[in-house]
Amino acid sequence: MQPARDLFSYRKYWASRFGTAPFLPMSREEMEVLGWDSCDVILVTGDAYVDHPSFGMAIVGRMLEAQGFRVGLIAQPDWRSAQDFARLGLPNLFFGVTAGNMDSMVNRYTSDKRVRSDDAYTPGGVGGKRPDRSVIVYSQRVREAFAEVPVVIGGIEASLRRIAHFDYWSEKIRRSILLDAKADLLVYGNAERQIVEIAHRLGAGESIHDLTDLRGTAFARRSTPVDWIEIDSTTIDTPGPLNPPVDPYTMEGAKDTRPVSESPASPAVATASSCATPAEGSVKVVKFYRQVPTAARDRSVIRMPSFESVRADAVLYAHASRILHLESNPGNARALVQRHGDIDVWLNPPPIPLTMKEMDAVYELPYSRVPHPSYGTAKIPAYEMIRFSISIQRGCFGGCTFCSITEHEGRIIQNRSEDSIIREMEVIRDSTPGFTGVISDLGGPTANMYRLACKSTEIESACRRPSCVFPGICPNLNTDHSPLIKLYRRARALPGIKKVLIGSGVRYDLAVESPEYVKELVQHHVGGYLKIAPEAIGEGPLAKMMKPGVGTYYRFKELFDKYSKEAGKEQYLIPYFIAAHPGTTDEDMLELALWLKKNGFRTDQVQAFLPSPMATATAMYYSGKNPLRKVTATSETVTIPRGLKVRRLHKAFLRWHDANNWPILRDALKQMGRADLIGPGKHQLIPAWQPAGTGGVPEGTRRPAKTRDGKTTPARTQHTGLKGVRLPPIGHRKPARP
Repeated sequence: MQPARDLFSYRKYWASRFGTAPFLPMSREEMEVLGWDSCDVILVTGDAYVDHPSFGMAIVGRMLEAQGFRVGLIAQPDWRSAQDFARLGLPNLFFGVTAGNMDSMVNRYTSDKRVRSDDAYTPGGVGGKRPDRSVIVYSQRVREAFAEVPVVIGGIEASLRRIAHFDYWSEKIRRSILLDAKADLLVYGNAERQIVEIAHRLGAGESIHDLTDLRGTAFARRSTPVDWIEIDSTTIDTPGPLNPPVDPYTMEGAKDTRPVSESPASPAVATASSCATPAEGSVKVVKFYRQVPTAARDRSVIRMPSFESVRADAVLYAHASRILHLESNPGNARALVQRHGDIDVWLNPPPIPLTMKEMDAVYELPYSRVPHPSYGTAKIPAYEMIRFSISIQRGCFGGCTFCSITEHEGRIIQNRSEDSIIREMEVIRDSTPGFTGVISDLGGPTANMYRLACKSTEIESACRRPSCVFPGICPNLNTDHSPLIKLYRRARALPGIKKVLIGSGVRYDLAVESPEYVKELVQHHVGGYLKIAPEAIGEGPLAKMMKPGVGTYYRFKELFDKYSKEAGKEQYLIPYFIAAHPGTTDEDMLELALWLKKNGFRTDQVQAFLPSPMATATAMYYSGKNPLRKVTATSETVTIPRGLKVRRLHKAFLRWHDANNWPILRDALKQMGRADLIGPGKHQLIPAWQPAGTGGVPEGTRRPAKTRDGKTTPARTQHTGLKGVRLPPIGHRKPARP
């Protein structure tokens, strides 16, 4: 993997003379105070503006400001007209558009497609302040306001929709969001590298249409350039994650009919007759009989099945998903191209991960660490949750099929230095309003992947496995937790810091590799409850999730209980589970319900699987195929819990203790031939009797609550985001919701 240019090595843009703004301006009046006549870049976001490094637009804005650009911000604009999008005027370089920290559809709808009543990224938690498919709507309004301005889209909503994708909310395959948004360029992942390069090159006079060589970007073009080698994705036979690694460029099963004198040294390609605009079935295709010459790999592009093909054939959709995930390592990924009608959507390889030096600099930019003053005293729930937390790393090599972290941030862990993290703690201690001495989290996508990486950079650059920890921990993975232990000890020794909690989820299959880490965590950084995510206990669903078996959970629990007892602390594990995940049968959920009862767990709120765009589990959900292995018409099929009735049943199994769920569970147990589990015995799941006033309330809703005057308030939709609490001993205070 070639090193990328340092983020802070660019010559600053001329506007750096204006200095640093206390907040990125959101109005013309603020621009005038700063002495600006215009903005170089205007960012549009679906979130409220919080100048904190946990909010993506704050990072992007401050990053561009550090490069010398004048950056304005339009937060949660009124999308019903173009007027609000023109309030800062025409930017000199481009508009950057994002839905915010969350996908707008996930933000607004539950996994059962009910509208949420609130939005954690809005002042006062008010819902409805952003449109569905925000990136598309915002981009179209920008075009209405300024027809010729370059538009760059990014953030998780754009990132996960960069190719043709299954859309759960409309139950159909949608085109790449690049085309629907009519944007000039899409940046995916944590896009500091791309955004900085785009700004400097546009500032130097280049056209947005000439920026086709940037890693981590997608754009539209009519045809493949003549000097590129095009590969048909169906000729690639890369192994699934359970197989031993082989050369991904070796074409197994291909018959080499050439003379021996022609084979080893020559490129051995099928000559293309034309480089004109390709049509499906007649594209320029190159088949590699043995291996692509190293010099040619950087000029190779993989042609995936077209939008029309994956829309018509679920097997091709699963195949395309598999290819996309196999080509996700920055060290060996090739460009991808997918036809949409008469236009190609071209995806360049992922960006090179940030170095530790760059990560430090990004997180130590001059954030004010508070919401914009225009919000007054209104509280923004997402900010209240993270204002005393610190990100210590990015990325995740877990590869959980239902999760979008790897698709967005990548599987290579990007770390901050210990000194940088301590400096941020000092800033929080000395300047953040309301700080009481408690750091709420030192974490990231996971709590304990800090400084973990492949033992060999060469192996890391060549690897195509989607997970470093499934089906077991890779022998090439360094699992040494000592840098994290050292960080924890230094953090809690900092003057003015009373407590350092760990709020991010702990990857317990990694934690058991370091009992010393578990001891450090349990005895010093758990506030009574620790959340972990088994997700399931049955081997069927766990294999489709790429999660460890329940035996690993038991090993972690043993260590957790041991070290809690040694410290004289009464502490509990909070397990998270997912209902209705691909590969899950009714019998799997029954087994889980019995396990929950046996172990004394009563889940509070439950999460049903939500098929997010681009996730591997979503490809399973749509196609019924397993893209963890080679996909064909006759390859492995996956059990898919479909329909509201089945999803409610699976959620009801998770909340077996809720009397409102007993009627549906009784019916299901009888149909499954397990009526023996209905009754008062300890070995039985639910009783045969029904308490008065219960039953018949759909899962996912709350009963109307009575007010003092006897009236009822409307029932509210529960949030997804499973929270299970182990029952404390009788007399123990009721735990607060984590």
